[in-house]
Amino acid sequence: MVRKKSSKLSYKITNMVASADIGLHLDLMRLAMELPELEYEPEQFPGGIFKMKDPKASFLIFKNGKVVCVGCKDEKTIAKALVKLQKTLRPYATKVVSKSKPNFTITNLVASSDLKKDVDLFALAMELPDVEYEPEQFPGAIIKLPDMRASVLLFKNGKVICAGAENKAMIEECLKRVKVLIDEHLKRRGL
Repeated sequence: MVRKKSSKLSYKITNMVASADIGLHLDLMRLAMELPELEYEPEQFPGGIFKMKDPKASFLIFKNGKVVCVGCKDEKTIAKALVKLQKTLRPYATKVVSKSKPNFTITNLVASSDLKKDVDLFALAMELPDVEYEPEQFPGAIIKLPDMRASVLLFKNGKVICAGAENKAMIEECLKRVKVLIDEHLKRRGL
């Protein structure tokens, strides 16, 4: 029996970005003075930055209760972090709009994978129009896939980072397309 090689690349989600509303109106200046975990510099950025240690997550917090959560690797951790943030900030709220658990929307997934082959990034960038490679600025090539909002970073050792995907299906599609591009490129070069 001949085993069919899978064209699917395995990947690991390394970061999820989610947006939510924690149902609180906040005075960010007061919060910054009372909570050491919160940084707020309104002349730089209109939101506060809150860093949580357990679960490990960072938040952009806005006065209307909208938040962006980064740094989690799964939805369960995001949900737990949002509930903890809501409980931490509720005593400082200028207005409580909702006491229910925050709902969230995943807005960006970052995943890593490995093609398990070396790639000549110079040759790839010369051959393909949607590949940017400027090694003086960044050691990886940026592959923009037509009709997809996600981008792929490719390194010469074959490691891949997919960023901007909204769901796992989009990650899988990006990785599939990149694998095909690289396999075809290597085939044309006789490798």
